Order: sequence, then structure tokens, then C-alpha cells
Amino acid sequence: MASPSQASLLLQKQLKDLCKNPIDGFWAGLVDESNIFEWSVTIIGPPGTLYAEGFFNAIMTFPQNYPNSPPTVRFTSEFWHPNVYSDGKVCISILHPPGDDPHGYELASERWTPVHTVESIVLSIISMLSSPNDESPANVEAAKEWREQRDEFRKKVGRCVRKSQELL
Repeated sequence: MASPSQASLLLQKQLKDLCKNPIDGFWAGLVDESNIFEWSVTIIGPPGTLYAEGFFNAIMTFPQNYPNSPPTVRFTSEFWHPNVYSDGKVCISILHPPGDDPHGYELASERWTPVHTVESIVLSIISMLSSPNDESPANVEAAKEWREQRDEFRKKVGRCVRKSQELL
């Protein structure tokens, strides 16, 4: 099990690497310089998706035993998506605890493993924006709208994008 100091060192390295070699589509930094376990992330809506040109803020909170356990990611910007709970918490396989899925929906290989980094997490979230998983939704209402009322879904996402741009 990783100790808090090992987790802290790893997170410091990942932050330093991201600052030196930024990745298109997101920005990351600390919420508070004194706490390496809580990051502020801004995800830019990828071109060709309903989220294009949006600037969505999230908080990534890492456990003390990172990378053995996954962080949580919660959008603080208004967000409408089948894989995001109404409180903003992101629900994707790689953020689920390692091992077998007690509900049988995911393979252990799809869940968290310690090889994931902040970069791989955010890239998975960006990928989620272009291909929602409406088979196992966190937000049932958004999933239903995605399947049955795509125009209404587009309107809600468009409002979220416009609101995110106004907050810049």
C-alpha cells in the first residue's frame, strides 16, 4: 500500500510533468498550494462534440493511498451527461475501485489500476464526452434524454457550454 508520502511524491511528479508538458484539452493545478491531494481541473469541450468550446471546472480528490485507489472527480461547473451524477461526480469505469465489479457490469481490467495517471483519467473523461455510456448511467434522466429526446439533450448541453463560457 502506498504511504501518504509516496502518494504525495507521485502527485507532485505528475503535476510537474503536466506543467512542463501540457496536454491539449485540459489544465490542472492545485486548489490550495498546501494540499497536493486536491486538484482543480478545467476540461475544454472537445471539438466535434456537443461540449465543444465549453470550459468545465472539476475538483479531483486523491486518496492518501493513491495510486492504489482511484481519485474522485466532481464537476463544479453545471454539467449534463449520462455518466455524471446530478452533484457533478463523474462515473466512469477507471474511477471505480480495483477488482471485480460486485454488480457484474465491468471487467476488472476496465476498473482502476495503479498505472493510471491524472492524464489518463482526464483523457478518459474527455473521451466520455464524445461517447456517453447510457447502458449504465449515473444520471438516468440524462441517459433517457440522450436516447429518446436528443434535441432536448443538445439544448441542455448547449446551455451548460454557454454558461461555462460566461464564467471565464
